[in-house]
Amino acid sequence: MAKTHSFGRRPSFSKPRPGRGQFSDVSKFVNKAIPTLEIKPYQSINSFASFPINEKIKGNILKAGYTQPTPIQDQAILNILAGRDIVGIANTGTGKTAAFVVPLLDKVIKDKTQNILIMAPTRELAAQINEELIKFAFGLHIFSVCVVGGMPIFRQINDLRNSHNFVIGTPGRIKDLVQRGRLKMSQFQTVVLDESDRMLDMGFIKDIRILMSATPKNRQTLFFSATLSNDIKHLIGEFLNNPINISVKTHDTPQGVDQDVIYVKDIPKFDILHKLLKGEEFNKVLIFGRTKFGVEKLYESLFRRGFKVESIHGNKNHNQRQRALKLFKDNIVNVLVATDVAARGLDIPNVSHVINYELPATYEDYIHRIGRTGRGGKAGKALTFIE
Repeated sequence: MAKTHSFGRRPSFSKPRPGRGQFSDVSKFVNKAIPTLEIKPYQSINSFASFPINEKIKGNILKAGYTQPTPIQDQAILNILAGRDIVGIANTGTGKTAAFVVPLLDKVIKDKTQNILIMAPTRELAAQINEELIKFAFGLHIFSVCVVGGMPIFRQINDLRNSHNFVIGTPGRIKDLVQRGRLKMSQFQTVVLDESDRMLDMGFIKDIRILMSATPKNRQTLFFSATLSNDIKHLIGEFLNNPINISVKTHDTPQGVDQDVIYVKDIPKFDILHKLLKGEEFNKVLIFGRTKFGVEKLYESLFRRGFKVESIHGNKNHNQRQRALKLFKDNIVNVLVATDVAARGLDIPNVSHVINYELPATYEDYIHRIGRTGRGGKAGKALTFIE
C-alpha cells in the first residue's frame, strides 16, 4: 500500500507549484533543532540587581521569576535609563517587553509628570504588554490604560480620565481617541513602537506618521522590530534621533524548534491532524490556518471530535479572543486554532507544537508562527502540512 503521508525532506522544486508561491522550496520547513546543551548561553554584562533602578521594581522582577537579563534587556535597559533613543532588533520571545517596561517604570518613579505611549500592532500584544507592565508596577501606584479596537471606546475614554502614566494601544484606536479630543499626542515625552515591522505590514504607517508628527520633538523614542527592511530603516530615520542600535537577532528561525513537514496525499489532512493530536507528546498545540472561516470550521470539527479546543480570529471580539487565550495559557484547553493574528508577539508558555495546517502568506509569517514554541530555552516542534 502506498504511503499517504510522511515526514522529512524532499528535493526542492525548480518551479513553484500552484498555490505554493514562494514556498516551492519545501526544505525551508525542515530544520533540526540545535540541542540546548550545544547553544552557548549568553553571558550578561549586567544583572537586574546591578541596574540603577528602583528597589521595588527589582523586587517585582524577582517575584516574576527573572534572574539574569536576556541579551536585549542587558543591552537596552541602561541606554533607555540614560534617555537615549533605541532601535532594538531581536527574535521573537527574547524578553523585549521587559527591556522597555522596566526602565520606563523607573523613569516615571523619578518623575511622575512623565507620560508614555506604547503602540503595538494587535489587541492581543497591547493587552499582553499591559499585563507585563501591571506585574512590574505592583505596589508602585503607577497606572496604565489599554486602548484597543473591538472594545467599548467610551469605557476607554472613562479610563483615560483616571490617573495614569502609560497609554498602551493599537494605532487605529489611538488615532480615534486623538480625533475625539480624548488623547493629546503632545503630552507624551516617550513613545514606544513595538513590532514595528508588523505595524508596517498591517498598513498602519500613515496613522503612525500622523500620530508621531504631533508628539514633542525632544521625545524619547524606542523602536523594536524583528526585521530591518529598507522601509523600517526609513521609519527609523524619520522618527528617531541619533539612536543606539541593538541587534541580538541570531537566526531567522528559532534554534530550539525542530521543524518538519507532513506530506498529504490520499488520506484527508484532517484525519492526519486528528491522529497527530491524539499523540501523548502533543500536549499544548497551536494550529494555524489562513482564513477566519477556515479556522472556525477547523475548530468546530475538532470540538466535535472531542478535543479541548478554542479558536481566535478577526471575527471574534476582544473579550472572546482574550478568553480563548487565557483558557489556552491556563491549560484548560490544549489546542488553539488561530489565524496569523496570534503569531506576533504573544507569549504563550510551554507550547509543545505549532502546526501549520495551512501555509502562511509569507515566509516571515512562518517564522513568527513557529516562534510561539521553543521559547525560553525550551525545545519545541513545528510541523507544516504540504498538499
